[in-house]
Amino acid sequence: MFSKGNKNKAQQSSAAAPKKRVPPSIISADLTINGNLISDGEIQIDGTVKGDIQSKDLLVGETALIEGEIVAESIRVHGKVDGQIKALNVSLAQSAHVVGDILHDNLSIETGAFLEGHCKRLSDGEFQKSQKPDLKVTPESKAPAPTPTSNEKISPTKKASA
Repeated sequence: MFSKGNKNKAQQSSAAAPKKRVPPSIISADLTINGNLISDGEIQIDGTVKGDIQSKDLLVGETALIEGEIVAESIRVHGKVDGQIKALNVSLAQSAHVVGDILHDNLSIETGAFLEGHCKRLSDGEFQKSQKPDLKVTPESKAPAPTPTSNEKISPTKKASA
């Protein structure tokens, strides 16, 4: 009636339990990032980001400043955002300061939040179509042009060496 085979099956089913939730990636208040951020999880930003952000969930803290486009499933804004927001769920807290358009499915704005831009409602299907492709570097993509130092200028006819 009871055999080792049943015991192994019970252990296998418990091994297929859902994955643990991982903690969010945190950009602290004293950190400035110049570049794009891409994550499949949650990002909490309390510092400055000058670049585009693509994430599943995004929390913009009160001390945060973001200059760039944001694409996420869910975003909560408590700080400053200068750029377009595309998300299924957007929540602007009382301390939020957003300058840019918001493309959303669900939008909530607390009294006192600042918003300068247009709001457009997107259905879930429209949101999936409007998402940008991943910003991944492939071998075929060209490397960015080198930036000249303060003592050096790159002329349009001079080719930079790789």
